[in-house]
Amino acid sequence: MYQRAILYGKKMLLGATVAAPAATLFMVPGASVAIAGDVEQSHIPHYHWEFEKFNKCYDVAAMRRGYQVYKEVCSSCHSMKYLCYRHLVGLIFTEKQAKREAAQAMIEDGPDDEGEMFLRPGVLTDVVPPPYKNEQAARAANSGAAPPDLSIIVGARRGGPNYL
Repeated sequence: MYQRAILYGKKMLLGATVAAPAATLFMVPGASVAIAGDVEQSHIPHYHWEFEKFNKCYDVAAMRRGYQVYKEVCSSCHSMKYLCYRHLVGLIFTEKQAKREAAQAMIEDGPDDEGEMFLRPGVLTDVVPPPYKNEQAARAANSGAAPPDLSIIVGARRGGPNYL
């Protein structure tokens, strides 16, 4: 019970120190919020997600579908450079399934004894491989704009999970 009260106090303190000064910006007549350059964004509605409740349970089937959509569609342009295969263990895969998923990805490693880079099957500690070798290649393939990394997109956008 005391932990819940402390958590509530921390949320109130965070709201008073972060949200209140930011809210004064919105009280100025004619002020608008610009995100990602000069593009104005409308109000993002708040949805009541299951993981925001007291017990914080995640929908495993939805997370599996999300990973599958990323793997089949989004991974052709977007990277997930902060996501290792070990992060998927216990959330959407068992350890055996995650090892199988990692082994399907061929990871560039090296150099070997001759100084050459080589490909090897992935392991749990490997990061999900990016679609491009570097940012310049990503920009060249996408008309000068580098696709954002999707591993931290929820925390990087105003509205968090509601943004997606």
